[in-house]
Amino acid sequence: MKILFEKYPDIKIAYDLAQDLKRIYSHTKDKTLAYTKLAHWYNDIEEFGDVRFRTVSNSIYSHYQGILNYFDNRTTNASAESFNAKIKAFRTTLRGVREIPFFLFRLANIYA
Repeated sequence: MKILFEKYPDIKIAYDLAQDLKRIYSHTKDKTLAYTKLAHWYNDIEEFGDVRFRTVSNSIYSHYQGILNYFDNRTTNASAESFNAKIKAFRTTLRGVREIPFFLFRLANIYA
């Protein structure tokens, strides 16, 4: 990494920015502190000026309130998303649903 960073300093900046975002999530416990750190990170992205990072930072900026909810009790909706994917996969194996009560009955028996 040292050789790569010496030859391409932009890669080092990008790496450091990615690690900074990771540190915000792994080390910050307070929601207001996380908000402040995300704002500083967002400013650093703007100074860096890379289009790919700007896309990520714009997504975070657009959804920051939902993202900051993670810091309330440090949980995500990953389990709900996973269950939703399982339901969609189950629905495709049935090739359509004609009787919704029977579909829900089978779904409850398999995943409950």
